[in-house]
Amino acid sequence: MNIHKESHDDCDYVTLIPEGELDANSSVFLDEKVREIIDAKTYNIHVEMGRIEYISSAGLGVFISYVEELSSHNGKFVLTKLPENVKEVFTILGLHQLDNLVLVEDDGDPCTYFKESE
Repeated sequence: MNIHKESHDDCDYVTLIPEGELDANSSVFLDEKVREIIDAKTYNIHVEMGRIEYISSAGLGVFISYVEELSSHNGKFVLTKLPENVKEVFTILGLHQLDNLVLVEDDGDPCTYFKESE
């Protein structure tokens, strides 16, 4: 899995742009990237999901496993550009109701959603 990473110092968050299927094999790579970001003491993570074709329970597990840790540092995940089939999985499982896992409908500035947690 290819995962592009961009830092945004102006608003203290990192963007990850994964491509392909987020399944048991590829979720390991996303997990490593998220861990690196948190270890570097950045707790606001934007994931642009527009290039994800499929997400499995292992892919969801990456997000779920870090939600509490991010929350303890007043951070969150902001997921944008979710394909309808991927968004549906988050919604069916009720993950869209978590305060620190934000599913964004539009292409707006992720910084807006991170400032809400300050």
